[in-house]
Amino acid sequence: MSVEQQATWLVPTLLFWGAESHRELCSHTFCSQLLMRTIRRLLVIGASVAIAAPVAQTAQAQAPNSGTVLHVTPYAGYMVFGNYLSGPLGTSVTNTPAPMYGTQVGLSLSPRLSLIGNVGYTSSSIQVGVPIFGGLSVGSSSILMYDGGLEYNLGSAKEGGSALSPFVQAGVGAMQYNINASILNTQATNLTGNLGAGADFSVGKNMALRVMAKDYIGKFNFQDATGFNVNGPTANNFALMAGLRLDF
Repeated sequence: MSVEQQATWLVPTLLFWGAESHRELCSHTFCSQLLMRTIRRLLVIGASVAIAAPVAQTAQAQAPNSGTVLHVTPYAGYMVFGNYLSGPLGTSVTNTPAPMYGTQVGLSLSPRLSLIGNVGYTSSSIQVGVPIFGGLSVGSSSILMYDGGLEYNLGSAKEGGSALSPFVQAGVGAMQYNINASILNTQATNLTGNLGAGADFSVGKNMALRVMAKDYIGKFNFQDATGFNVNGPTANNFALMAGLRLDF
């Protein structure tokens, strides 16, 4: 409800309340006090409306993506993985870099702050790194990523005639691995924190080209995958993405 609508509702209500109270309780001194209180209330409401209405109109005019509530961004990109395990003499276990795709959905909480949810998918080879011999493929894994968080828009600027809106985001989620190897077929799910940054380039009404980099930070869950309590390193899994943001 806008400030003007609130005032339209409150003013008659206070007038009615003041009139009813005046009829039922009016006595010489009390009647005058009641009338003065009612007048003061009306003056306060009037001043609030006069001050708040221009401020609200200015904020709406300056707000990026004002009037939009839902944002949907299908995207594609490329993902580079950190190590599941780092062993002696430079040995390691990781996934090879691979294409990825997914969709992010955002719900505006304010002109610059959105609640976001994301689902992404990739499929990659499992690689054992051995000094001198290099990387040896020992199987494959498909990886489902899902997370939720907050996105903050840093404001708009003009760049070559197109509106540029940089943003940052942070959240928590999980990476679910489905592993198919010569000696092991298993699944594992590990928790992740994620940080991202990027920019939207306006290409039309309610439409923007989005580019973003995102880091999924977490440890591979060996307990879930093998039953052994192996403590692997904290890995940074970097994703570079581009997509089309649609605003509704």
